[in-house]
Amino acid sequence: MSTLILIPARMASTRLPGKPMADISGRPMIVHVADRARESGLGRVVVATDTEAVREAVQAHGFEAVMTRTDHESGSDRIFEALSALDPGGKVETVINVQGDLPTIDPETIRAALRPLEDQAVDIATLGVEIHRDEEKTNPNVVKVVGSPLSETRLHALYFTRATAPWGEGPLYHHIGLYAYRRAALERFVSLSPSPLERRERLEQLRALEAGMRIDVEIVQSVPLGVDTAEDLARAREILTNS
Repeated sequence: MSTLILIPARMASTRLPGKPMADISGRPMIVHVADRARESGLGRVVVATDTEAVREAVQAHGFEAVMTRTDHESGSDRIFEALSALDPGGKVETVINVQGDLPTIDPETIRAALRPLEDQAVDIATLGVEIHRDEEKTNPNVVKVVGSPLSETRLHALYFTRATAPWGEGPLYHHIGLYAYRRAALERFVSLSPSPLERRERLEQLRALEAGMRIDVEIVQSVPLGVDTAEDLARAREILTNS
């Protein structure tokens, strides 16, 4: 499959304003994310941004960047605009959306997101990690994926929720918001209006499930550090300085 890795980057974060440009070991955070994506070896890497300073910084470090509108409601809308601009001829078959706040993500984790698309019935692939800490099982900020097991490392997603689910004995899985889309699936997804369950749970991926699209989940071993706060940024600096 012809694969394009897109990294959406917007400056208007409410908890950590300007975070794509946050300095980590002398380089902006978004450049570290692009490095991890390139190390996955899956294909072309492009940052999709609405800010000229981000574009200039990315290009100064040898990566591609594409400007997108400022009024997108989601990263999915931003990457679809970027895909349309970068590949109007439709040669790209698969798009991987790597969030721009994952500067320490293991390139193998990015590669894992592509594996469920080996099944032609799958429209969208994503990632999950088994939850071991009790406090995370009841934390609404830890999104859970409810799925039917296909193997020891894969689920067919039935639902995503902020609640503690499913009930009863057995593992719970933390959803990681990194997605691999078939091109047609991404195009269909962004054409849909927000769905009732998406609005209620505030989880965009429910729109796809409510529309009958298939999402499979590859189980990986650890949750990548997402930088949302100053404390997260300090941790990322510590990890990358010592790596």
